[in-house]
Amino acid sequence: MKIGVTGASGHIGANLTRLLLEKNYSVRVLEYIDNRAIEGLDVERVKGSLDDQKSLETFCQDLDVVFHLAARISIGANSFETLHKVNVEGTMNLVRACKNAGVKKIIYFSSIHALNHHPLDQPLDESRPLVSSSQQAYERTKSMSESWILEQKTDHFEVVVLNPTAVVGPIDHKPSLMGELLLRMYRGKIPGLIPGGYNWVDVRDVAEAAANAIDRGKSGEHYILSGKWYSLKEYAETLQKVCGKKIKKVVLPFWMARIGVPFIQIWSKLTNQQPLYTKESLDIVREGNKNILNEKARKELGFNPRPLSESLKDSFTWFKENNYF
Repeated sequence: MKIGVTGASGHIGANLTRLLLEKNYSVRVLEYIDNRAIEGLDVERVKGSLDDQKSLETFCQDLDVVFHLAARISIGANSFETLHKVNVEGTMNLVRACKNAGVKKIIYFSSIHALNHHPLDQPLDESRPLVSSSQQAYERTKSMSESWILEQKTDHFEVVVLNPTAVVGPIDHKPSLMGELLLRMYRGKIPGLIPGGYNWVDVRDVAEAAANAIDRGKSGEHYILSGKWYSLKEYAETLQKVCGKKIKKVVLPFWMARIGVPFIQIWSKLTNQQPLYTKESLDIVREGNKNILNEKARKELGFNPRPLSESLKDSFTWFKENNYF
């Protein structure tokens, strides 16, 4: 079986590509710009992008299954038009190439943010509707893309959608936003925490469930890949235990964090760093559902998320071994 992976150089993509190779699949990746995460891997490479239809046609040729991870993730740094071009139009271009090449199945990585988190006092599962309107461009484009791609299912073209939560774990070269959070906490570069958190899930568990979706994922279905919700303070306390270094755990009120956002953005531009605290990220932390269920993925994809302490320990070790601090 020949498997194609877009976004193989990203955090999930790098882990998934390695797992597919371990399972003896033949893997082809769509190479874009930063490919450190897949250097030295025994994969076939096709240079291209989601807005280059010719390269997509070459990429899809003779593939049985395509994992689509390539996307633009944003917490306020990109316009709706920029995100729409990659997350929606790029997905449409890829599906068109898949169908033209006779690909049998596409497994699309959406996001937990494509689903409506409200009401917050009720559990969130796959029955929740997609976001219909949002001030956050990322949420809107992922929701639009998920809705559209599910409609492309036919008897000859299977579509499976995965909705992971906040992903942590090793092999995070770029690094991801969650990887940056760990690094800046360890370095003491986070001025203060805010009274909110995320549902954290290990990248390796996400990759395992995704690989299982090749044979076990049902066409036309989407699966939430969630772990457990922890506040940022609890996250910092867990990181302190695994790395053996004191981590700042001062919790700032939301109003103070909002006042600081413009100054953080100015500082980020001066230091050429992506800000982790933006209006959008503050809203995500404050309004994220704390009870995100994963029973469907456990039952159908063999999903089995590990504890956050193990994920942070392995992530910290990987960053240390690869000279990030």
